[in-house]
Amino acid sequence: METVEREQQPSAPMLSIWKEGLNWFFRRAAEREQGRRVWAAGSGQPAQTGPADGRVMSDVPTLGRADLGRTEWERRLIRQLRSLHRSWRTEQTYRHWAWRFARFLGPRSVESATEAEVRDFLSRLATEGRVSAATQKQALNALVFLLRDSLGKTPGDFSDFVRARKRERVPVVLSKQECRQLFEALSGTSRLMAQLMYGAGLRLTELLRLRIKDVDLDRGQVVVRGGKGDADRVTVLPEALRERLGAHRDRLRELFEADRRAALPGVWLPEGLERKYPKAGEAWEWQWFFPSRQLMTDPRSGRRRRHHVLDATFQHAIRQAARRAKLNKKVTPHVLRHSFATHLLESGTDIRTVQELLGHKDVATTQIYLHVMRQPGLGVRSPLDAAP
Repeated sequence: METVEREQQPSAPMLSIWKEGLNWFFRRAAEREQGRRVWAAGSGQPAQTGPADGRVMSDVPTLGRADLGRTEWERRLIRQLRSLHRSWRTEQTYRHWAWRFARFLGPRSVESATEAEVRDFLSRLATEGRVSAATQKQALNALVFLLRDSLGKTPGDFSDFVRARKRERVPVVLSKQECRQLFEALSGTSRLMAQLMYGAGLRLTELLRLRIKDVDLDRGQVVVRGGKGDADRVTVLPEALRERLGAHRDRLRELFEADRRAALPGVWLPEGLERKYPKAGEAWEWQWFFPSRQLMTDPRSGRRRRHHVLDATFQHAIRQAARRAKLNKKVTPHVLRHSFATHLLESGTDIRTVQELLGHKDVATTQIYLHVMRQPGLGVRSPLDAAP
């Protein structure tokens, strides 16, 4: 047994990689814990929530000024992503897939990867990993960017890889009564966030990234900037939330003024905007509409600043509320967006209007909600009900 164990001991470079990964994991866990709370309106006390989102990429260490990659190919990948002003989330994702591909190659270098190896890697994701079509496409995009855009290689033709099966899923939709039950099981800012997400049909990232200037109470509009596909759009602001949103904004003014007195760095801005207007992050209109109560470390600049509420924080709040409301469905924040679309269609809203409010490029994406509509006018009766 001892001989076998000695033979299976990992190499020094691999131990180093594991050590860096563990260090990153514990640093990330500490940062998540600091941000794992949501404002409770009125009292100003944070509501504690549970574990972080399980999708953390534990093989990708945090990126900051002192960490620009462990290998030359990784440094080139990072530099290219940042030169194109890709988002931090995209940088994490592409780096994750690049390292998974590097591990797949074993002793061979990423720079010498062949089209056959790319094809085999993508095929195994489908046949052995059983990943979804969307996940496989994400890996494909990351590898093409790594090889072509970062390393200047011609990837070749590997288009005949085994495709992951695309599964058509009927979206989970809450009834209006179930929505009310869910909202009643929430409180404070988490309740306001859930109601705004449902009432405006927002994606989770769109909700979290709202700025003060994006919520127009006078015009009754919510402006979504840089949504999916980097597209802007305008959606409806629920009249029922106008007063509470205004009160929430007033409380944020106090937080903003306290941050300015403390001379904190301004909130994060897109890189191009931050270079052109370096002080814009300290302006009132650019502040997050749903800020985190705790300061966080910016992974790129290393500065401590105020970020928006973390997605894992809000996701956990929704899951807990669904349990308290005893809803017999798997409820996630995105279910609120599904419910928004379905309820509008059921009330007779034109599908093209719903498409625009949701920000769908193709109306076919919106049509999936037609399958879950309650349509009593069809007059379909179960044969069991007609049985003697």
